[in-house]
Amino acid sequence: MPQFRDDVINQSVTWVEVHRDTKRLALMLMDRGPWQGIVALTRGGLVPAAIIARELNIFVVETLCIKSYDEQVQESVSVLKTPSRALECGGAGWLLVDDLVDTGATAREARRLLPEAHFATVYAKPAGREFVDTCVTEVSQDTWIYFPWDTEPQYVLPLADGVQSR
Repeated sequence: MPQFRDDVINQSVTWVEVHRDTKRLALMLMDRGPWQGIVALTRGGLVPAAIIARELNIFVVETLCIKSYDEQVQESVSVLKTPSRALECGGAGWLLVDDLVDTGATAREARRLLPEAHFATVYAKPAGREFVDTCVTEVSQDTWIYFPWDTEPQYVLPLADGVQSR
């Protein structure tokens, strides 16, 4: 279970909100194609990439696998897998998709590998915004977004049942 930090604004987004915002992103991208395909920046970009692929009728979806986080702690950037077809052309004609750009560390590496790709994210923070071509919503740097694929619902006792007798 993720640990909530006191120095950030914690914001959970629902499946419905992610779907709505990603469809909005797809609408913003419709006239910018045609696209050779999508490169999903994993793992967060997988869900938005699937939604955008459906909405824009794109059937080629590759992955760029970059690890830079462990829970809420930024680590060094590590490239685990690259999309060979998109690399051949420097990303020209490809749509690079992620859920969120935060500090820009992952985005910087993605841009280095695919400098010609059109980089689209659902959410963007100021420190990474310069790397993104299109985003739906900008959030403050001190906001931590909990996506539905990173959390799970669980049973919680009613308040009356959890109160200790005095």
